[in-house]
Amino acid sequence: MSAEKKKQMGVLGLVIALVAVLVGSVLFVGAASGWFDDPKTVLDAEYHGEFEFLDLTADEYEELVAAKKSFVVFVDQNGCTTADRLRGYVSEWATEAGVKVYRMLFKEVEKSSLHDFVRFYPSVAVISRGKVTGFLRADSNDDAGAYNDFATFKEWMGKYL
Repeated sequence: MSAEKKKQMGVLGLVIALVAVLVGSVLFVGAASGWFDDPKTVLDAEYHGEFEFLDLTADEYEELVAAKKSFVVFVDQNGCTTADRLRGYVSEWATEAGVKVYRMLFKEVEKSSLHDFVRFYPSVAVISRGKVTGFLRADSNDDAGAYNDFATFKEWMGKYL
């Protein structure tokens, strides 16, 4: 191989290495910036404003899902002390965030497609464009902190909204 050919191959190798470093750097910065994270849910405009609980039936839930709405549902049960505590967390979070939250009794959840996800009460579900993107699992130790500490609950909500 001639000296000229070797020189061209060396320059080509250097260019390829430089391009690889540049692409790798862009991908690293993108990953650090969250480019590849799941996008957060943006609630529909009608749910922004002063906090209030909006009662929701199974049929109304199905209509919202069919309309591909984005909203938050608090799954409630009267007479449950854990539900009372979580209701307080939801109220405090929604007041700070300035959003309206649906309140659905568990007996209604059992009649809806939300029951495919939320099998126990109380819970909170985040619905994005008609699909459940996250929900608290009352039967899981992984979510226990969100049921017992407002800061942990707020952090959990921040993962989705």
